[in-house]
Amino acid sequence: MTVGTPNSQSVLSEKALRQPAAIVRGTDWAGVADRWRRPRGRAFSWRWMLWGLLLPERRQRTLPTLPGMVLIALALAVGSAAYNTGSNILFITLSLLLASLVLSGVWSWLNFARTEWRLVAPPAFRVGQEAVVAVELRNRKRLLPAYALWFDLEVPLARLRHRMHLRERLGAGGERRLEWTFHPPRRGVERLRIEGVGSLFPFGFLRKTAGAGVEQTVRVWPARVTYRFAGAVPARQQWSSEEVPRVGRGSDLLGLRRYQPGDSHRHIHWKASARQRQLLVRQNAAESAQMFSLHVNTGATRWTRPEQFELLCRLAGTLAEDLFRAGRLDTVTVDNEPLLEIRRLRDVETFLDRLAELAPAPAGPTGPPARPRTATITFEPDGERGICARLGGDIAARA
Repeated sequence: MTVGTPNSQSVLSEKALRQPAAIVRGTDWAGVADRWRRPRGRAFSWRWMLWGLLLPERRQRTLPTLPGMVLIALALAVGSAAYNTGSNILFITLSLLLASLVLSGVWSWLNFARTEWRLVAPPAFRVGQEAVVAVELRNRKRLLPAYALWFDLEVPLARLRHRMHLRERLGAGGERRLEWTFHPPRRGVERLRIEGVGSLFPFGFLRKTAGAGVEQTVRVWPARVTYRFAGAVPARQQWSSEEVPRVGRGSDLLGLRRYQPGDSHRHIHWKASARQRQLLVRQNAAESAQMFSLHVNTGATRWTRPEQFELLCRLAGTLAEDLFRAGRLDTVTVDNEPLLEIRRLRDVETFLDRLAELAPAPAGPTGPPARPRTATITFEPDGERGICARLGGDIAARA
């Protein structure tokens, strides 16, 4: 019997596996600081505006592009000819060339002024599945729109870089969302960041860039893996059993409690919720023989092959999801860390977060004893490439 394939249904819906429901936005809105802005309690001053133009904030640069260099060279040539000949037409041409450079610089500065952005990403990605990273923009100017901005994104763990372009005008007071989709290649703790923001607006003579300073930390969960039950061991674990008077997923109703984020909608008691005018969830009796505990031992002496350790993380995460969906997961633990009780979806996500940053430990610590009335599932290498999950002294599953 083969279960737990990457395409099979798990505890999380397909959409939730790709992108967890809780979206975490970056810190506050970031933008280019306006050095010319008047100090608090003072009137507007042209001096502050001039200092903002001549001495911009750190990591802000305005450099000429290749057409801009040509324009500057042409302006120098026309200025030299006008000075030697005294021609008014050449002086007028020189003034037009210099005016185009000055106007380009002022417009590029106004394009960034009061334009803000922030990074938006889910709290966790999954290896091999689509991950969506977004940049939210807003234009706080009252009259002028913003044009032709680009954002350089870096994903260090995946070794990816991407440039997102604002291809449409962002009107005054408007907001826009730019999205980028990629597939994380490996698990771990990822630090998404916007390296810089730039624009060639308006004429392409000057390239204005600014350091964004926006960063977001997300975890990349291990991918699901195909595993097989191994013979008679699962058959000996009776899936139906007597129910005990503690909260679980049996059929006998113990009581009601308030709905909490992560609870299944199937457990909502609609009649009681209508009477109380708030969502209430059933609390059923637990089925003792159906409960399991997962224990992950990360000793480096046991896991000498990196590919087997990655398979361990994948199998542990897949079993945790499948057992939780079946209502048979009681606790999980890594090495000798405290037991994590699994009561709702957020607890499973906490375990997946721990698996995302898991690494072989220098020693081989043993975990705490399993709870009474639960069967402990442990993991160990199976040959040179495989992984097996042991239930007691027998092999329960292989991957």
